[in-house]
Amino acid sequence: MLRRYKDFAVDLDIRRDAFIDAPRAEQRRWVIHRAVDELAEQLRHLDVIAPDFIGGTTRGEIHANWHESAADYHDDQLIIEGQQVMQDWEERLMHRMAERVTASHGDILEIGFGLGLSATFIEEQGVRSHTIVEYNDGVLDKARQWAAGRPGSDIELLRGHWQAALPRLGDFDGILWDAFPTSEAEFDQYVLRDSTVAEAFFCEAAAHLRSGGVFTYYTNERDSLSRRHQRGLLRYFSSFAVEVVDGLRPPPDCQYWWTDRMTVVTATR
Repeated sequence: MLRRYKDFAVDLDIRRDAFIDAPRAEQRRWVIHRAVDELAEQLRHLDVIAPDFIGGTTRGEIHANWHESAADYHDDQLIIEGQQVMQDWEERLMHRMAERVTASHGDILEIGFGLGLSATFIEEQGVRSHTIVEYNDGVLDKARQWAAGRPGSDIELLRGHWQAALPRLGDFDGILWDAFPTSEAEFDQYVLRDSTVAEAFFCEAAAHLRSGGVFTYYTNERDSLSRRHQRGLLRYFSSFAVEVVDGLRPPPDCQYWWTDRMTVVTATR
């Protein structure tokens, strides 16, 4: 199949006769044409939005042991291993995620503390309990200082990678994910290969949510979700909602995001 458009062409070379072997030929043609049309639409959309990207800066590689690396808090951002883990321009985004995850005002699990933006908003919403898992020692120290200023709240801080921490935890009414890749291997898998950075956590989130509980995260798919991303969600959750948070202002030297909007996903168990 060769599809020519004004600015590009899509050449699909099917190598196996039984590939997408539907009962009828017209069914096969329909789904293949649909897949190609979706690819073409995505390319046209990227052509429209790409000029709005900020230039940004190049991300360096992660070399050391992430949990022992210095957490550098300055200029309203957190830098670990040369990585811009979080910046304060995300405040509006974190607030929206906190609103979604605390709808029940029940027991909340948060993966990643960062600048404490979402953690602070979660506490402001009023919840029964708040468990935070953080891998970096310096960030965990910052979280302890933050928690000490809230003596009336039921806050539990756990050190470690989420893979190690989750088996000893129970169920929650809401889970918020904002973890950062802690090695080049994780960056390659979670950022470059998965449909979204949170995809590796879908199964665990569903396993630790009570019925009707919600899981929220943001995705760098600027204003949509790929079909692969949607299939991953529906494998583990009964439904999901998508909301665009716009008006964001990443600085010109931002390493990890380049436009004025991000997509918040809230999936329901």
